[in-house]
Amino acid sequence: MPKKSPKPDNGLPLPGIPRTRRLLVGVSGGIDSTSLLHALIRQGFRKITVLHLNHGLRGAASTADAAFVKRLACRLDLPFLTARADVAALARDRKLSIETAARQARYSFFAQAARQTRCRTLLLAHHADDQAETFLFNLLRGGASGLGGMRPRTLRAIDGVKLEILRPWLPLWRSEIEAYAAREKIRYRDDASNTSLHHTRNRLRSRVLPMLAKEFGRDIRQSLWRAAEVLSAQQEWLNQSIQSTQSLSLNGKELPIPALRALPEALQRHAIHQWLRHHRIPQISFALVESIRALLPPGAPKAKINLPAGKFARRRAGLLFIDGPALSKVI
Repeated sequence: MPKKSPKPDNGLPLPGIPRTRRLLVGVSGGIDSTSLLHALIRQGFRKITVLHLNHGLRGAASTADAAFVKRLACRLDLPFLTARADVAALARDRKLSIETAARQARYSFFAQAARQTRCRTLLLAHHADDQAETFLFNLLRGGASGLGGMRPRTLRAIDGVKLEILRPWLPLWRSEIEAYAAREKIRYRDDASNTSLHHTRNRLRSRVLPMLAKEFGRDIRQSLWRAAEVLSAQQEWLNQSIQSTQSLSLNGKELPIPALRALPEALQRHAIHQWLRHHRIPQISFALVESIRALLPPGAPKAKINLPAGKFARRRAGLLFIDGPALSKVI
């Protein structure tokens, strides 16, 4: 169960952020991000730039969302940056799911905004329900490296920009945020796509989780949340173990095959997963990681495998490297 934390109106559950710190805040216009922005202002944060990406997926409704967030930023006298992405085209061109393409587009936009504002700290409104759903989604997709879920603080390089991503509401459940929004009479936009069963995550939320709760006779979200916490600690240990291997840098363009071969299987899998993630390869599954591990043995019959988004993993001269087209621009 998430650790007991202050309610949103009594303080953000992430102590140590100076009120004078410059922040980027991603605001979709929905209840979570709009409430987070409200709570930040209430807690005395003023050096905030509001970010909103129009995904171009819902026509006039997407345009109305952008206009709503712009009016909100203006009313709060905050700088506002926005962009529009053709997510459907990106998904089609890169053979990605809409959810994956939208996530890539958002983070590219966040990186552009960070570069433009010279601010590297980004706040997002993910919460405990998101964490439980992310854990289950990654579990069913296969593999283990994504089961630690999201972390309250993550350092991530995107398009050459190093971002510090903070998720102060990860300990809070959706019901707590909804209660806060109702109590404070916060206005927000309802996104109809959040209930569309065309999206895998929505099916997990509206069908799979309720079915599991009925079968087990209890709400299983807390169990999923706890499992993510346990596995996250294990993954941090794996990261430290890999970092102690001086000949292996997961942030580089290449991985030395001899150094990978010398690792135990668990560390090999984790290293390859983190390397792919650093290079923004989507849909990283157990099967994908294993296909790359199959390139490691001496005399392996293959020297190249296909990756999502039209890329390739190649073996040459004792090195693994990723080849293929660069990701499309967001705007």
